[in-house]
Amino acid sequence: MSLIRADDAHVSSLTEQAVAALRREIVTARLAPGETVSEAAICERLSLGKAPVRAALARLAEEGLVSAVPRRGWVVALVTVRDIHEVFDLRMILEPEAARRAAGRIDRAAMDRLDAVCRAGYRTGDAESTLAYLDANRAFHVAVAALAGNGRMARQVGRLLDESTRLLVLGLSRRDRTGEMAQEHRDLIAAMAERRAEDAAAIMRDQVAASRDMVLAALTGPDAATVVTP
Repeated sequence: MSLIRADDAHVSSLTEQAVAALRREIVTARLAPGETVSEAAICERLSLGKAPVRAALARLAEEGLVSAVPRRGWVVALVTVRDIHEVFDLRMILEPEAARRAAGRIDRAAMDRLDAVCRAGYRTGDAESTLAYLDANRAFHVAVAALAGNGRMARQVGRLLDESTRLLVLGLSRRDRTGEMAQEHRDLIAAMAERRAEDAAAIMRDQVAASRDMVLAALTGPDAATVVTP
C-alpha cells in the first residue's frame, strides 16, 4: 500500500510540475493563442511522461486555457475581446479598492520592497526581459492587494494577473509600455506611503485602464489574428 501511495504522490507531483510549466508557456505566449500541440510534443517539450502531461492538459482545459480537438490534439485558447474586457473590468473593481485600503498601511521597509519589485524585472530589450518585468509587475500588484489586509482579494488579484499577463505579453509585442508602468508603480508607492488613499486608488485605476487600452489597441487591429470577437 505504501508503494502505491508513493507512486501516486510521484505522479501527482509530476502533474503539478506539468501544469505549472504549461501554464507558464501559455501565459507568456510561448505557446501562442490558437496553436495546436500534441501530447507527444508536450511530453518532449517538458521531458515528462504521458500520464502527468495528460492530467495537466485536463486541468488546463478546466481553466479554459486549452481545449481538446479530435484527431488534432490540443489547441491553446484564443484571446477574445470579451476576455480582455472581463479581466480588466474585474481588475478595475478590485485593484483601486486594494490600493485605497493599502494607503497608510505601508511602512518604509514595505515601500522599499515594493520599489525593488518594480525595478527588479525592468530592462528594455528582448522578450526575456519583458517577461521578467511582467513577473515583477504581478508580484507588485499582488503585494499591494496583500497590504489591503484581505487575503482573498490578494489571491483573486493574483489569478487575474495570471490572465492579464498573457494579454500584456501580446500587447507589449506591439508597444512597450514597461517604462510608463514602472513610473506608475513609483507614484503609487508614494501615494500609499503618504496616506493619500484617493490618489492611490486613482493612480491604480489609471494604470489598469492604460494597460487595458494598450492591449485592446494592439490586439483588435486588422492584423491581430490572435483575437476573435465574442
